Amino acid sequence: RPSAAAVAVIERLPRPEAPGVRWLSADQWHVTLRFLGEADPDAAATALAALVAAPAEAVAGPATRLLGDSVLVVPVAGLERLAAAVMAVTAEVGKPPEDRPFLGHLTLCRFRDEPPSGAVGAAVSATFRVDEVVLVRSRTLPGGAVHDVLERFQLAA
Repeated sequence: RPSAAAVAVIERLPRPEAPGVRWLSADQWHVTLRFLGEADPDAAATALAALVAAPAEAVAGPATRLLGDSVLVVPVAGLERLAAAVMAVTAEVGKPPEDRPFLGHLTLCRFRDEPPSGAVGAAVSATFRVDEVVLVRSRTLPGGAVHDVLERFQLAA
């Protein structure tokens, strides 16, 4: 998750309301290093316990952008090595890794038809330290996704 200082910067971005737009609250912002799908939580935790990686400096920005046809994100750079390390230790767990480059991001909103007016390309610049990897279970409910923290793994230099 981004630091409180990074959250304060990102929260200043425009959040125009529009039909079919669902903004995520700051407590839902996170960078997914690897999506495991319907994985056994114990197998995932065992794999992540073997993770050897240093803390990383995440850089959010330089501007909001679209990811696909229905998601507005803040790009996050600086986590590529950490994501590769997570991918390596979890390669045999859950859904096979996606065959595409890692694209770190924080999801700001999802929309049905058109992106919110003025929200794409909004300048943003924030950094935050990532010193842990968190194993999370996502559940989709009528009001949106709920993320349950299952276990935390501290990173060490």
